[in-house]
Amino acid sequence: MTTPPSPRPRTATVTRTTRETRITVSLDLDGQGAAKIETPLPFLSHMLEQIARHGLFDLTVAAEGDVEIDGHHTTEDLGIVLGEAVAKALGDKAGLVRYGHATLPMDEALVTAAIDLSGRTFFVWRVPLPKAKVGAFDVELAPVFFEGFARGAGANLHVKLHEGDNLHHIIEISFKAFARALASATRLEPRVVGVPSTKGSL
Repeated sequence: MTTPPSPRPRTATVTRTTRETRITVSLDLDGQGAAKIETPLPFLSHMLEQIARHGLFDLTVAAEGDVEIDGHHTTEDLGIVLGEAVAKALGDKAGLVRYGHATLPMDEALVTAAIDLSGRTFFVWRVPLPKAKVGAFDVELAPVFFEGFARGAGANLHVKLHEGDNLHHIIEISFKAFARALASATRLEPRVVGVPSTKGSL
């Protein structure tokens, strides 16, 4: 009796180097939530840890950027590289669930994130935020990260705020809901034959 081959490890390492940033992301979609995050933006590092923990992804990030100007380039490029790592780890997407969503609370804040790993980029952010900071992090950079992810992954991503007043809570639960939605969308379903699309490709 032969043993069936083990499934392909769903891992990826992606590096992006520009005149503004130097970023390497290593990702295991079937991990246990382990994170090793090094960025020059402590709040963003904390949010990346949330993605790993609540998505059960093993995630290693080493990022440098021109934060002496501001955090925009580093935040955007981190989103892009993480998205590219997800797309690379997914491979041909055979057996993929493809869709995922999560609505999560954090005290007074309630956010829904929904994602389709369709190969088509679209991003909708319905989280009204003032021009303010959480620690040293400009809160207006949160959608910059998610838009970068959608571009890098070729994903359709929607994030919507239902309730919330505390900026820290709103942003953190946005990242946690995103993590849970992504975890659902990247699952493999043994009943799915081939690519989950009537077109036959994603």
